[in-house]
Amino acid sequence: MAKRYIVRLTDAERGQLEQLVSIGKSAAYRIKHAHLLLKADADGPAWSDEQIARAFGCHRNTVGNVRERFVEQGFEAALERKKRATPGRTPICDGQAEAKLIALRCGPAPAGQARWTLRLLADKAVELEIVPTICHETVRQVLKKTNCARI
Repeated sequence: MAKRYIVRLTDAERGQLEQLVSIGKSAAYRIKHAHLLLKADADGPAWSDEQIARAFGCHRNTVGNVRERFVEQGFEAALERKKRATPGRTPICDGQAEAKLIALRCGPAPAGQARWTLRLLADKAVELEIVPTICHETVRQVLKKTNCARI
């Protein structure tokens, strides 16, 4: 099967990649991508994707993706990780919700309880509609950021 994305490195790019690999003071993924590009170079070793994947312990799709980014987006894009198409998950508690949760914690304990527990705080925060849903572990993480005692 013919390769769709042919990597042809200039002398300057090859030198930069070899220096990146030999120094080894960069992120591991950047060094791995540099190795992949050096072996995929059509004017150099011109290894197949399967050979490169076997040699560097990655999937052949990774090699193909690095090739594709190099050809379509350029040298620097091939060394970086692929950017996410969609943003990550939004946090449950924003600053306002955190402040209300901390204020709730600092207030009096519910009737019949000596003090607030994480589960009680989580249930009360949902009841007061501070947040739609929240887990006791999230409450713990929010309270951990403050200087007040957890429970």
